[in-house]
Amino acid sequence: MAFENPSRDRIKELLRETKTIAVVGLSDKPDRTSYMVSQAMQQKGYRIIPVNPTVQSVLGEKSYPSLEQIDEPVDIVNVFRRSEETVSVAEAATRMKHKPKAFWLQQGIYNEEAAALVRAEGIEAVMDRCIKVEDSILQPHK
Repeated sequence: MAFENPSRDRIKELLRETKTIAVVGLSDKPDRTSYMVSQAMQQKGYRIIPVNPTVQSVLGEKSYPSLEQIDEPVDIVNVFRRSEETVSVAEAATRMKHKPKAFWLQQGIYNEEAAALVRAEGIEAVMDRCIKVEDSILQPHK
């Protein structure tokens, strides 16, 4: 059976329940999409936890080298990596100390194997959707 994203109603509910988003591949360069999207989400009240082994901090938050090193609850793992690199990120998400509610691949990123891995662990999967756009369209906090 082909992958289907959760319904718009479910995505709205997921975003409404979300407080903390771990962003894999978050760049500290303001001209990068990952930075712009994460900054916008932070401005909307979400806590952003950068996951990038090459930077110390981004957007005023300590950066972690890997998902497994985050020791606090994360609601969504938001991924800015190439599609072919997402299986290892999905595996890391399943090994986190606190299991996230969702594994979110940004617009243009799609990997059914990664989605199947997280779903097998009870983690929802969203693929090929921009979290900032979904949040803006669905306005879960109103």
